[in-house]
Amino acid sequence: MLFDSNVLSRAKQLKLIMQFGVGLEGIDIDAATKHGIKVARIPGDATGNAASCAEMAIYLTLGLLRKQNEMQISVQQKMLGEPIGETLLGKTVFIMGFGNIGIDLAKRLKPFDVKIIATKRSWPSNSEVLIPKAFPTQNGVLDDLVDEKGSHGDIYEFASKADIVVCCLSMNKETVGILNKPFLSSMKKGALLVNIARGGLLDYEAVVQHLESGHLGGLGIDVAWKEPFDPNDPVLKFKNVILTPHVAGVTEHSYRSMAKVIGDVALQLHAGKPLKGIELVN
Repeated sequence: MLFDSNVLSRAKQLKLIMQFGVGLEGIDIDAATKHGIKVARIPGDATGNAASCAEMAIYLTLGLLRKQNEMQISVQQKMLGEPIGETLLGKTVFIMGFGNIGIDLAKRLKPFDVKIIATKRSWPSNSEVLIPKAFPTQNGVLDDLVDEKGSHGDIYEFASKADIVVCCLSMNKETVGILNKPFLSSMKKGALLVNIARGGLLDYEAVVQHLESGHLGGLGIDVAWKEPFDPNDPVLKFKNVILTPHVAGVTEHSYRSMAKVIGDVALQLHAGKPLKGIELVN
């Protein structure tokens, strides 16, 4: 359901819309503002949602590296010692979008002994991190989490260096379809692409084309171009595609934490107190 002006104009007593998660694409924020309705998201770092999504990104990455679909075939055919997989060890991982999910992902990837390169719109253009390890950055995170930092303009260069690209971008007018033919072509031949952000970031035709050519070594997605996902979609014919049903943030821990935030904010709103624990966007 889209909370557009037609819906919001009839919500005479509505004071606040809270997204049970992060994405706000289902809400017309301008219309909500016009009708005096506040819109907010629940920060993922406070509820465990970011950690849950980061873990899913690693799950999809490992599934692609170890050839999860082919392993199931080996089990069914009573074959041992096949397929031969890959390790995360020594790989270069490009994290597109270094917000709460990107930070939690970098923290969890470090013990795998990988090189982490990342882009964030507010960062300066490509520069290796030479700041002392004790120098804190956003959210208390140390710069030693990232080996090379860049801005949005560096995504093609970073894609050409990475063995694995993990997309953690929010979706907006500037990022829709950003994982397109030019971007996929800039990736290393055989590199893996993981998307735990939004399906609209993917250019479907370009993805299928690069899977068919073998340029894209594997695709792991928790979100799709069309949801719910079509089980007969041609993309599922590829052995190197792993799909999960938009469950990256769906864990007992994150849902319980988000429910508590919603309850607390409802009480604050009822009592006329300042709203805490949420991120207002208007």
